Amino acid sequence: MSTEAQSFDQDPTTPAQPAADPARTDGPAGSGGDVAPASATTEVVSEGEAAASDRQELLERELDTLRAEHETLKGQYMRMAADFDNFRKRAQRDQEDQRLQVTCSTLGEILPVVDNFDRARQQLNPQGEEAQALHRSYQNLYKQLVDVFKQLGVSPMRVEGETFDPNLHEAVMREPSDEHPEDVVTAELQRGYQLDGRVLRHALVKVSMGPGPAAAEGPAGGESA
Repeated sequence: MSTEAQSFDQDPTTPAQPAADPARTDGPAGSGGDVAPASATTEVVSEGEAAASDRQELLERELDTLRAEHETLKGQYMRMAADFDNFRKRAQRDQEDQRLQVTCSTLGEILPVVDNFDRARQQLNPQGEEAQALHRSYQNLYKQLVDVFKQLGVSPMRVEGETFDPNLHEAVMREPSDEHPEDVVTAELQRGYQLDGRVLRHALVKVSMGPGPAAAEGPAGGESA
């Protein structure tokens, strides 16, 4: 068929479709479709960085707060531990003092019995064999009593010839003495005792006043002669 027949088949009312322009970029299949502006992307990135910075700052403040609370609690714990340790030591000292006071009170009641044993021992002078056997039994009994006192930490004071000490001695008499200077214990009237360095009973003593007036005037009279 000729060219003229083909032209008759075409609808004269249908407009001709223009050819696609490869240079257009606004189509959905075009290589450069709708692209967001560069300024909008920059704003999104800046907002993200600001949020991250705020979050980091908030965490740092929370960390500082937690550190301060930790130091406060640590200080309170250390003070409580120190107070408890002081309380424990004080309670232990009070318990030891109370125990020592009870022991001193009990031993103080027994000391007169020890004094009577000692006086009787000094006065005994056995002659016969039976009396000597009784005396040995008495000495053994007295020795057992003394050993018990030693085991408890009780020790007698040795005061004769020592300088008078009001913390250890109780002066009952003062008299002139040519043999001892002033404030020297010349005789023990009642034995004193100590318990682990603590005075259980003061020693009753006689104390020297030094040379009497006659002894003091003697050298002066000699010099005047």
